[in-house]
Amino acid sequence: MTPALYRRQWAQNPLREVLAGMVGTFALIPEVIAFSYIAGVSPAVSLFASFVISVSIAIFGGRPGMISGAAGSVALVAAPLVHAHGVQAMLLATLVAGAFQVVFGLLRLQAVMRFVPAEVRTGFVNALAIMIFSAQVPQMLGVSWHTYALIALGLVIIYLLPRLSNAIPSPLICIVVLTAITMLHPMPVHTVSDLGDLPTGLPSLTFPHIALNWATWSVVLPYALAMAAVGLLESMMTASVVDDITDTHGDQRMECTGLGISNILVGAFGGIAGCGMIGQTVGNLRYGGRGRLSTFTAGAFLLALMVLLHRWVGQVPMAALVAIMIMVSASTFSWGSLRDLTRHPRLSSLTMLVTVAVVVITHDLAAGVAVGVMLSGVFFAWHAAKLLRVTEERSGEMLTYRASGQVFFASADSLSDAIDYHTDAKTVVLDLSHARFWDITSVQVLEKIIGKLQSHGRTVEVTGLHHDQHGIIATQSSENLLAL
Repeated sequence: MTPALYRRQWAQNPLREVLAGMVGTFALIPEVIAFSYIAGVSPAVSLFASFVISVSIAIFGGRPGMISGAAGSVALVAAPLVHAHGVQAMLLATLVAGAFQVVFGLLRLQAVMRFVPAEVRTGFVNALAIMIFSAQVPQMLGVSWHTYALIALGLVIIYLLPRLSNAIPSPLICIVVLTAITMLHPMPVHTVSDLGDLPTGLPSLTFPHIALNWATWSVVLPYALAMAAVGLLESMMTASVVDDITDTHGDQRMECTGLGISNILVGAFGGIAGCGMIGQTVGNLRYGGRGRLSTFTAGAFLLALMVLLHRWVGQVPMAALVAIMIMVSASTFSWGSLRDLTRHPRLSSLTMLVTVAVVVITHDLAAGVAVGVMLSGVFFAWHAAKLLRVTEERSGEMLTYRASGQVFFASADSLSDAIDYHTDAKTVVLDLSHARFWDITSVQVLEKIIGKLQSHGRTVEVTGLHHDQHGIIATQSSENLLAL
């Protein structure tokens, strides 16, 4: 990215950018607070983290107009660590996750995201939606009827208000109305203040107070790696949405390193790791935010609101947050994927379902994506292997085998199985003009075919081998193939 382009991303239409960022803040607050109780941390931890991430990613990120915060899938990954080992372990995991992301970007590994197929991304999104909803269940058990009534009213406001006006985000109206009701008519319901103290000042530098021994690292590193991978995946998916809406291209490598730097700063200020937030980003774009200033404003305005209005925020009933998270879960789930189960290829649908199942069972989004990608690779290899065709043609004492298709570890045995090693033909021709050899396994099989035919006294001729495959062949040091 050139310095001139970077400056333009800050200077474009400042008034519109500031207003869009302020709207983005209002959309950010309820989800960040809601995810804080999912992760098992106080709202102050998530709110400070969102402030730091938004300001930092505005400076170091590669995708202008994208809102990032301490919410979403990373909070779900971190939750078991917080519950089992405490906030200090989470802070260390946040620092390490940020370091992983910086290394990921510096090594230009963002291209790995291209190997995540559509069905795995759909499974990721659906599993995230299921986990978000399941995290609300404890808040709806063992509570008074007042809580259920407030949740129902909150959902009515969230879904019906946009039909009248979109001037103010309906989740924010839900929070204001339900908070006003509980303050005017006190009732036995849980509030945000029950989760912990809200911020009353500026964040300060800190460092995890935890023993840095092997036992600690053995616990923290797997979570840190999962947080880094899931955060990058969700951020890259969000960046792709921005690319599609704006018809522009962000710098994915810069976004990876920027997210890593932001999470390191978050850990240094006592927050939880975050990532790109699809819903808030789309809202920012809808209100005209296209540059870095809107992202910066979202974070700076968030801190201002929290410091000035923390007493009011503490009175927000948990029922309002549950209603919002139910809406987030419903809007996150890809309902069209249920219809596509019978329309898409069966193996693609199976991959999506397996991805969802692994995530739901393990509560590990990264594990689900890894299994889905590996399963997609196996299915692709199986399909590609079936495309190999071998035909034979006899002309006097000459028998010609013509191979067409891809020859690799999954299809190489099919080539060998097509050869008649006991043929009475004196000369066997292997026509490979329309075949492509991809790996050492395929070359070894070709060697074996030639060696077996020659051991039976046949003369073997190989034709049509691509010259650009000689590097693979040479690594085998085979006299038979090197002579071709």
